[in-house]
Amino acid sequence: MRSSATAEAGGIAEDNLAKGVLIRRKDGYVLAIIPTSCHVSLDALGMWLQQPVGLASEDEVATVFADCALGAIPPVAGAYGLQAVMDDSLEGFDDIYFESGDHRTLVRLKGREFHRLMADVPHAHIGARNH
Repeated sequence: MRSSATAEAGGIAEDNLAKGVLIRRKDGYVLAIIPTSCHVSLDALGMWLQQPVGLASEDEVATVFADCALGAIPPVAGAYGLQAVMDDSLEGFDDIYFESGDHRTLVRLKGREFHRLMADVPHAHIGARNH
């Protein structure tokens, strides 16, 4: 199941559903946090990190997020010992939702609470709109 289907089933705008995408880099992984309406721009993220990056394989994702359903990565990098970067487009919403590690359970936070949760996460323009 895809996060876009979760947004549709929950009646949530894809812009308000944050998702984590595991990115491989030369010294490990970074969690890209973007809205479901976007995909990670690997070029933009690589430029921001100043190194080449690529999407982690399904096996890598399953290993790092062993307690999560495939494709339901919660945007809480610290819980998994990961560094993260959050897309700027997640700013300014009254409510932000995210999957809690499965495709059935959504967490809803007020925008200010989500940003408090993400207080130490750097922000950058790393998302590109899905077509």
